[in-house]
Amino acid sequence: MILADTHTHLYLPHFKGDIEDVVRRATGKGVKYMFLPNINSSTVSPMLDLAKKFPGNCFSMTGLHPNSVKDDFENELSFLETLIESEKICSIGETGIDLYRSKGTFDLQKESLKIQLEWAIKYELPVVLHTRNSFEQVFDIISYYSGKNLKGVFHSFTGNADQALRAVEAGFRLGIGGIVTFRNAGLAKVLENTEPEDIVLETDSPYLAPEPFRGKRNESSYICYIAEKVAEIYSITTEKVAEITTANALELFNPFQVK
Repeated sequence: MILADTHTHLYLPHFKGDIEDVVRRATGKGVKYMFLPNINSSTVSPMLDLAKKFPGNCFSMTGLHPNSVKDDFENELSFLETLIESEKICSIGETGIDLYRSKGTFDLQKESLKIQLEWAIKYELPVVLHTRNSFEQVFDIISYYSGKNLKGVFHSFTGNADQALRAVEAGFRLGIGGIVTFRNAGLAKVLENTEPEDIVLETDSPYLAPEPFRGKRNESSYICYIAEKVAEIYSITTEKVAEITTANALELFNPFQVK
């Protein structure tokens, strides 16, 4: 069984003391592919270092997280775009809009998102979208780029069935993480109206650990618990979930074709 964790921040200080063990546990559980979304310019070096330390397992993205969008966001973006030409980058992200923690920078977040969507189109890369309390606002913006081959993931998807359908019809996959294992989260009901081909699995480590580790540090090896829950929802084997969602991830990010 080969699994892909399509969203894991393993380069953060939470893993400073045991990152080798964390990666070893993940690969030992069959988590062969771990995709690293960037946060801002300060996380670039540790992210790239981790990808170079574990080639074939860890893959870098470039992007500016909406919670990192400040008045100087254009300078940040100018630097981050250079990585696309100089480093092995498999995706743009994570980017998007956060109206939970960062309502006050909404206008700046919109501009930052638009610029990064234009990168995705220009460089023919997928985009990883953060949509906390902002699905409709983000969807309105990506709709503007309809017909331009924009594709990617709605990271940590927790929307309703209608939003799931709209995201899939727009050419995106749904990033399903530990929340799917939470009692009363409601995400299982939403997934019943989708197909396994519409989703990818993610941990968002070190955050959002699934049951039975809820509230503790998350890590990529825990993708197994998410896969098991998804298998239960779709009434298929965990092995089948791994097969389909890993194929989805590799098709989307195409990490071995990155120059």
